[in-house]
Amino acid sequence: MNEEACTTIIVGSEMMADGSMIYARSDDSRSIRATRLVHYPGGKGPKEFVAIDSAFRCPLPARRFGFSALEREDLPYHWGEAGFNDRGVAMSATETIFSSEKVLALDPYVLGGLAENCVYHIILPYIKTAREGVLRLGSLIEEYGSAEGFGIAFMDADETWYLENAGGHRWLAKKMPSDKYFVSGNQSRYRDYDPENDLASADLVEWARENHLFEGEFDFHEAYSLESENDKTYNYPRVWYLQKKFTPSVETDVKVNNFPVYQTADRPLTVDDIKKAFRSHYDGTEHDPYLHSNPKEPYRPVSIFRTINTHILQVRPGLPKEIGRVDYMAEGMADLSVYLPLYQGVISYPKAYGIGTKHSQKSSAYWTFRKVSALGMINYNRYAPIIKARYLDFEARMAESQAEMEAEFLRLCAGKKRAPKAALKLLRDWSDDWLSRALRVASDLEERLFTELTKDIEAEYMFHGA
Repeated sequence: MNEEACTTIIVGSEMMADGSMIYARSDDSRSIRATRLVHYPGGKGPKEFVAIDSAFRCPLPARRFGFSALEREDLPYHWGEAGFNDRGVAMSATETIFSSEKVLALDPYVLGGLAENCVYHIILPYIKTAREGVLRLGSLIEEYGSAEGFGIAFMDADETWYLENAGGHRWLAKKMPSDKYFVSGNQSRYRDYDPENDLASADLVEWARENHLFEGEFDFHEAYSLESENDKTYNYPRVWYLQKKFTPSVETDVKVNNFPVYQTADRPLTVDDIKKAFRSHYDGTEHDPYLHSNPKEPYRPVSIFRTINTHILQVRPGLPKEIGRVDYMAEGMADLSVYLPLYQGVISYPKAYGIGTKHSQKSSAYWTFRKVSALGMINYNRYAPIIKARYLDFEARMAESQAEMEAEFLRLCAGKKRAPKAALKLLRDWSDDWLSRALRVASDLEERLFTELTKDIEAEYMFHGA
């Protein structure tokens, strides 16, 4: 499978206990690819996007909205991953998916076309709504062709849209039902197409019919998507497991790809539920690779070591966008990391969060958190409980402080059309404080784990008894 292999969860507002909307994804790449936090101001932007690692290039509008990005240090102004723009629109890119060999023989991916590395920076700064994001992405796919398969989400105060591409030049996007949730693991999930409500390339159905890609009623997955033996252990189990976590009342067969595209949870979900989902790894079952110290486990879990970040984008429409748009971001492997709230109203971060290369650095937030997870994986069953307990305690204390800060922010904004400087300063100071505290907690964990590791090695190689 492609090493850029992620997991996606989308939740509608009626399915969330607090009425918010969620788009969440893990970026499962290579563990040495550091994430850095960047904010680009609005105004004049580059006239042209020129890819660093491919032949793709395209002109850009003269002006852009300011936007945040979880960016890879070795690819500046590339692969922004996730964030919000000044209009409060969220984007996450991308969930890697695959078209079938038959489709690619007829409409192959375009070398030098639109790839996962470039979509974020050529779309999010230029859209006012989620629907605009879909339409801009769709038009770029049709004009330049897709270089690879991907699923991409857009979210604003009213709607969440998720687009899956197909072959070189086709795509289908659907608005997320407000009373459902959706999960995906490196495979196209869409089935039906409703031209009254969905958005798609104009010849999506006609082209597939002319080329005999489906039988009977149109089925997007049947017509365009790859099905392979590898899916049965790499992709199916994640969809099966996440639906089982949220909807235990419904039994499905992990070996058969007839999982509902949209499912109803047995109870309203919370951000903590989504965090736990991305920390999961078939916990406590025979397929838990960490419990059983089995790196050859055939079922690919949600939480894996090579994750470089997990982001839970939350839109709370009833709040000022500065605090109503939050990205709960965990650096590295979510199971052994801490989730930190990145507010849209915060446009700068402690210096360490903007540093990260492919080599470990004391000055890098990414590597500070990565060291903790690497030590934890040396002896997962012994060290992971230490890490998890410390991070969960930190998240609980941060959540209490967060609620107090938001209440004060709203008090400062009362009766005002825009958030005043005092409210924005409160938010920025709170963010700087708690993001800095998280680094200190991780550093303390690193020292404790080295202490425990030293004692364990000594016990194993004592050579005493003279």
